[in-house]
Order: sequence, then structure tokens, then C-alpha cells
Amino acid sequence: MLKLAVFLSLIWALTLLYGEMFSFWVPFLSCSWPHPPSSSSMTDGLDHQRDYVKIAVVTDPQLMDRTSLHLAPKSFALEAAQFYTDLYMRRAFLSSILPSKPDIILFLGDYFDGGPFLSDEEWQESWSRFKHIFDIDMLEQTTNIKLYYLAGNHDIGYAAFHSRMPEVIKRYEKAFGARNYQFTAGKVDFITIDAQTLDGHPQNNVTPATWEFVKNVSKHLSSNPRILLTHIPLYRPDQTACGSYRSSSIINQRINRAAQDNEILYQNYITEKGTNDLLDSIKPALVLSGHDHDQCTVIHKSKYGSVKEHTLGTISWQQGNLFPSYMLLSASNRILPNGSMPEEAISTKVCFLPVQLYIYIWYILLFVMTLLIAVLWPTNGVLFPHYLDGFLRSVRGLISSSFSGGGKKLKSEDEIYEYEEIWDAEGSMHLIKKTFKVSSTCSSDSASVERGNAIMRSVARKQETDTSNPSDVTLHIGSDTAVKALPRTNKSKTKMVIRRLVRTLSIITIVAAFNIPLYMMLLFKDWIDK
Repeated sequence: MLKLAVFLSLIWALTLLYGEMFSFWVPFLSCSWPHPPSSSSMTDGLDHQRDYVKIAVVTDPQLMDRTSLHLAPKSFALEAAQFYTDLYMRRAFLSSILPSKPDIILFLGDYFDGGPFLSDEEWQESWSRFKHIFDIDMLEQTTNIKLYYLAGNHDIGYAAFHSRMPEVIKRYEKAFGARNYQFTAGKVDFITIDAQTLDGHPQNNVTPATWEFVKNVSKHLSSNPRILLTHIPLYRPDQTACGSYRSSSIINQRINRAAQDNEILYQNYITEKGTNDLLDSIKPALVLSGHDHDQCTVIHKSKYGSVKEHTLGTISWQQGNLFPSYMLLSASNRILPNGSMPEEAISTKVCFLPVQLYIYIWYILLFVMTLLIAVLWPTNGVLFPHYLDGFLRSVRGLISSSFSGGGKKLKSEDEIYEYEEIWDAEGSMHLIKKTFKVSSTCSSDSASVERGNAIMRSVARKQETDTSNPSDVTLHIGSDTAVKALPRTNKSKTKMVIRRLVRTLSIITIVAAFNIPLYMMLLFKDWIDK
């Protein structure tokens, strides 16, 4: 029993180590920084990292709150869902993204789930959770990593919210900064816009402010390639293919407007007119977006040429996508030579995180298998040599009987059989046949027997006999003997069941005593601030 418990404990320990720790190392080990074509061609095999800026892109963490599920605020179920969702993203960030040593971390919006509907106290609580998950304070105080944020619809709402609740935008800007701005990384310009305001009513103050920012950017001439950052993806025709990385169905254009003022309540893509105006004004080499929670790569047509847009999937495992992800983006540090395409300064790679649901399913299956093994495993272990020897003897007997011409083995008249009752540890009764020969003079004194019935002999008579090796046989025991053996058989079965239950509980206790502390240690290893 102890060996079986130790074996199961080791299996559980390896499973927990992989599910809670090693699986988050895999993306870092298997997903390396892409090299922009321009840097690869100009370094002649030297270290490429000096020639490009490393940017990690994350989107749609969408921290769960009271608006996420139909659960009471502060209930145990909601708190547990929040904890395990936050823990997954923190592990992904600390074990998969940060070890890649990015120079910049870019967030593409939707940090909270019910941002516009949260009270100031709830919003501050979510903001504190966000900073803890992504270790914002540590990054700002102890590293040179730069952080850039993009507003999402779950942070400030759509255009209809802005005129009714202007405090939502002020609250966002106080924590995350401006909604429309640009920055430069290497020799690439990044244009960040508040996509939620693009298709708003012209009389709304925030919508003209966003388009004024776009107009100013278009006037500024720069030789650097541009990347447009927008939380809401650009317009695409219905049923547009999204590429092989997408795991969910295609979402078509949908816009809901308020009845009283025709302001937007919801949209999953920027309108076609807004999309064309953005592409013609900014002239980007690449567009990055979020919002959709799944991967989608499309090619847009503008009057200046084709533009690729990549919509990045969510980093959370609770937002409708089984395959969370992040992006590694390399921006060239070198000026492009004449005749080069702007796209040559940029290179991207999508990295997928562990599938948390599969890990939990494996935990459940392993638990079921552990119970079945503990209950059904033989008491004396797996006696494989014993069963193999019995199987081979049966095969040999079958072969010998096949070649014996079908003749029956004649019972020697000089042989007398004796049977002895043996009870094994499982509570089963076996009759052991003992064969010996007697002289003809003694045959008259022997007790008469009937074929197939057990006979009883005195101890003195047993000692006089010359017994051979005992072997198990199957007999028909008389009705009187069966009646007498029945109470003992039932009692033995009861003992067997009790022994198995005690053994199962003992094995489960040993496995739990070893692995629960290990699980708790792994659970909080990454959660506690270092």
C-alpha cells in the first residue's frame, strides 16, 4: 500500500508542478523575439537585439467584477472566480512575458469588465487588482520598462456614455493617462487613438477632439513607419476570413444606437467611413487592435496601398477564448535604406499561453483515476510473474491435450485424494487437493469416498501419507457444506470491503498530505508580491 501511495503522490506532484508552474515557462522557452527583416540584413549574423526595440503587447485582461457573472458581490463564488482568473494572468505575465525582457509593454485596452458601471470605490479596487496582476508598481520603480495604455470600451464605455457620464473619462485619464497620443520606439512611430469616440456624434466634445488629434498627426511628416493602435478593430466586410490562428467563429459588423440621440451603445468594428478616414490620414504600415478576444489578421485596402491589421486575442482564460495569447513585436532601431518598404521595420509573433481549462480537466481525470486505483488495486499488489506462470501452464496444458488424441486421463485406482480448506486474504475459499498412493492392503481400511466430494481424515492418517504438491481445483461442494460456509463467506466479504475502504482512505490521505501543501505553495508563490 505504501508503495502505491508514494507512486500516486509522485504522479500528482509532477502534474501540479506542470499545471501550476512549468506550463507557464513553455511560452517563454518556445516563443522568441522576431527579427525585423531590416535588422537581419544589416547585422551580418551579429547580435540582433541591439538593432530593434522589444515590445510585448497585451490586451483585454478584463478583470472580473460584479458585472461579469450573475453572482452576488463579494460572494465566495465570485471571489474564487476572480482569484483564479487574476492568478492565471499574473503567472502568464511574470513567467511568460517578463522573462523575455521587453523594453516596452503595450496594453490595448479593456482592463476592467464593468468599468463605466463601477462606483469609484469598486473602480479603485479593480485598479489595485490590475496593478498587482501586472506588477505595475515594481515595473515603474525598479525597471526601465516603459508602459503604454490604450482605452477600451470596458474602461470608458462607448460614445453614448461620454455625454451622460463624463466623470468616467476623467477617472480613466487620472489612472492611465491620455487617450490620444503618440510615441516612438526605435525608428517606428506608434499612433494611439480612443476608438470609442471615433463614430460619436459631432456635437459630443470627445469625438471632435479625437479627430482633431488624427488631423494633427496626418500633418506631421515623418520618415518613420507608423503603427496605428486602436482597441476596436477597423471595418471589414461580413464573413471576412481571419486566418488560421482564430479558434472562434467570425463576428460580423454590429452597431447599436440609442433611440433618443442616436449615439452608439455598442459596436464591434469602427464604421467603414471612419476606417477609411483613419487609414488615409495616418497611413500606417500596421494596425494593432483588440476587443474581439480572438486572433484575426486581415488586409485593408487604402488609397496608399494595402495595410495589414492584426487583432490580438485576450490574455484571460475567462473571456470566451480557450487559447489566451500575447504578442511579441520588434521595432527596428535603424533607419530604413532607400527603397525599403515600411513593413520591413516591424516584425510580430503571436505567443499562446497554457490552456487552463485543459489543465483543470486533467486534474479531475487524475482524481477519478486515483480513486479507482486505490479501490481496485489488488491487496498484494500486481503479481505479474504469478499470473504469467499460470497463463503459460494453461497454454501448455491446452497444447498437450490437443495432441493427446482426445483420450481421457484414467484415474489410478491406487490414488486417494484429500482436500483441505484454505482462506485467502481476499476472503475467498479454496480447496487444496492432496494426492497420495496407498498399498493394496490398506485400501480395505480406507474410508470410502465419492468422486467429487471432500473427505475428512484423522490427523494420524494424514501423517502416514506421502503427499504431493497441492494444487487449486474447482469442486462442487455438497449442499450441507455450502450452507455451513455461507456465514463465514459473507463475514469474509464484509471484512474485505472494510479493509479496502480503510486502504483507500489511507492512500488518499497520504497523497493529499503530500500534495495539498505543494499545491498551496504553488498557488501563492506567484500571487504574493516579491
